[in-house]
Amino acid sequence: MDTKNILTAIILSTIIIVGWQVLVIDPEIKKEQAKVEKTIQTKPTAGKPSAPSLNKKIQVQKKKVSRQEALLTDQRVKLDNAKITGSISLVGALIDDVTLKNYQESLDENSKQVVILNPKKINKGYYLESGWASANNINVPDNNSVWKLTRNRTLTPRTPIELEWDNQNGLVFTKKIEVDDQYLFSITESIKNNSKANVDLFHYSQITRKEKPQVQDFYILHEGLVGVIDETLQEEDYDDVKDKNQKYQGTSGWLGITDKYWLTAIVPQKKQAFNAEFIYDTAYKANYILTNPTSIPSGKINSSSSQFFIGAKEVKTIDGYAESANINKFDLAIDWGWFYFFTKPLFFIIDYLYNFSGNFGWAIVLLTAGIRILFFPLANYSFASMAKMKALQPEIARMKDLYKDDKQKIQTEMMGLYRKEKINPVSGCLPMLIQIPFFFAIYKMLFVTLEMRHAPFFGWIQDLSAPDPTSLFNLFGLIPWDPPSFLMIGVWPILMGVSMWIQQKLNPAPTDPIQAKIFAFFPLFLTVMLASFPSGLVVYWTVNNVLTMAQQYVIIRKTTIKTV
Repeated sequence: MDTKNILTAIILSTIIIVGWQVLVIDPEIKKEQAKVEKTIQTKPTAGKPSAPSLNKKIQVQKKKVSRQEALLTDQRVKLDNAKITGSISLVGALIDDVTLKNYQESLDENSKQVVILNPKKINKGYYLESGWASANNINVPDNNSVWKLTRNRTLTPRTPIELEWDNQNGLVFTKKIEVDDQYLFSITESIKNNSKANVDLFHYSQITRKEKPQVQDFYILHEGLVGVIDETLQEEDYDDVKDKNQKYQGTSGWLGITDKYWLTAIVPQKKQAFNAEFIYDTAYKANYILTNPTSIPSGKINSSSSQFFIGAKEVKTIDGYAESANINKFDLAIDWGWFYFFTKPLFFIIDYLYNFSGNFGWAIVLLTAGIRILFFPLANYSFASMAKMKALQPEIARMKDLYKDDKQKIQTEMMGLYRKEKINPVSGCLPMLIQIPFFFAIYKMLFVTLEMRHAPFFGWIQDLSAPDPTSLFNLFGLIPWDPPSFLMIGVWPILMGVSMWIQQKLNPAPTDPIQAKIFAFFPLFLTVMLASFPSGLVVYWTVNNVLTMAQQYVIIRKTTIKTV
């Protein structure tokens, strides 16, 4: 078996896999196409209502309204805790104004804080609501009803608020809203029945987003509608939901809309059956309605509850809610991917090394060194075989010249020589095979985890989740010119390419001309391609190359001495 063919196959496979993630993005192809919008309404079954807000088309604003104007239009209750600030509109009791205190839009010190939710009156309206639906035309509050504040003027972890709405027909609706010191809201909704008739109502919650945001069209990351229904993760892209509504049934789980780093989610009351939807009807919506009604006998009070998550997808926070709030598989809100069992533990290792070193960049370097130490014996065996193969290159060249008209004879003699010298030609593939899983796991971790966002290394690397900002084509900033994105080939990608080229020189040289060209082109190809990857990933690959070369050089020196 020719090790060059094996290595070539592995390299080409790597190119295809990595290239697919980067190049099959097609943002130009996936432009919004003009479609005839249809009003898609949920069809209620006998005795089962559709919540009034769930199927109502949002009125298109004829006049463009700014966010600030919209916030000043309605009466509001202030919201404030350690991590978020904003307000709740008394019109509809909508949570529609949330800003993150600890995150900015960019690295600029004057950059604005990240805004998650917006009032429904603006084009980028994005808000959460909850309430009641009736199968018997009972007057219930909707997202235009004006509520009265009856307790506290500011929502904080220590001061929950209470809102009230009277339908003037004997039903008084009360909404108690609580928030913890992070991102979780708890809503308890009660109904006092002062009428003479028993009443059955169905509780619901809904997230509405009027516009599709700018998303990164990487298949490695899901952005759009997401949820867990019972034990099954459901992920739907915006375009897919726009084409076809999705309906589910379950007894546990959560539903939401996710961005790369931010999430809104609604969690039904525990141990209650519900019908859920991802729909589009002039706005994107994730909602549920309980299957069984809440019965309120005459003269009695009854209630239902739900939880809202509105905030940043911090790993420890998300995992904490999955456990402390008993939200089923809430940790899947972070898109760890198919290799969840590998990528997530790797994050915790990086996080531990970060706490040890104080810098995520150095944590990546320490992780790389740890991986090299872990696989040191296996790599040693592989490099010893490759060094022996390199030492045998003159003998192999002599065989090819001697039997140049008989390829079968060449293969037979080469395999005999390998057996004689106890060389396994396939073992040379092991370093590549070892590196690939860690490469993709680190790539995924850098790409999806909020903790890596805006994490600095040193010097010009101020964000390990972003590409190296320097470029060879303006002499790394010496020339006052901003190259186009495809010419942004920075210092670290170049160091990575050079280290790979040097590493190639330590390996047996390909004797086949085609293979030699592929190998010669590979460092340049990866330099250009990885220039657009997160700089943390390029740091990992570069450091790994340097450590690999050091180990390989020592093995080659020892092997060369023995074969002289």
